[in-house]
Amino acid sequence: MPSPLTDLFSGDDDRALAALAHIGPEHLPDLQAVLTTRAADADARWWSVRALAELARQANPIALSLLLTTTADADGDVRAAVFQALGEARAVEAVTPLLFALSEASPYLARLATDALIHIGSPAVPGLVRALENDAEARVRVNAARALALIADPAAIPALFHALEDESNLVQHWADEGLERMGVGQVYFQP
Repeated sequence: MPSPLTDLFSGDDDRALAALAHIGPEHLPDLQAVLTTRAADADARWWSVRALAELARQANPIALSLLLTTTADADGDVRAAVFQALGEARAVEAVTPLLFALSEASPYLARLATDALIHIGSPAVPGLVRALENDAEARVRVNAARALALIADPAAIPALFHALEDESNLVQHWADEGLERMGVGQVYFQP
């Protein structure tokens, strides 16, 4: 019987997708080799990440560790798959690299990192608060405010109140949205 890795790296997306169901922990050394070999093409690294994502969902710590080391891959599509996988795995260990990824040049990648932090939830709140309060880039503050709004952890309330005065209208919007979600939004009335 041929190895599922043959199909995973065949270049045929249908075969690779079918092979994911047959990848197990015994394939970790081969997946790691593809990730660490500079000659491996981005498509092969992407499929390695997809396979590792499946294993990470099964709480495999080695797969999770390999995903964490791939957060800085040179290819944006590979990083996108990594961010998605880390969010789906709700990997608390991924908070730091995902916070770093909020400053990705690509808005798409920054959004995926933000979504992953939202999936992780409350463990990401302290870092998101620091990003909201201290980052000089408005786009990073917007992503942090959005994540805090959607996580809706009460620990973020003071930072979100402060963010209502941010120079960015989008930061203000997400701060207001988050406070509303937690039931502490501002009450507007006509005098």
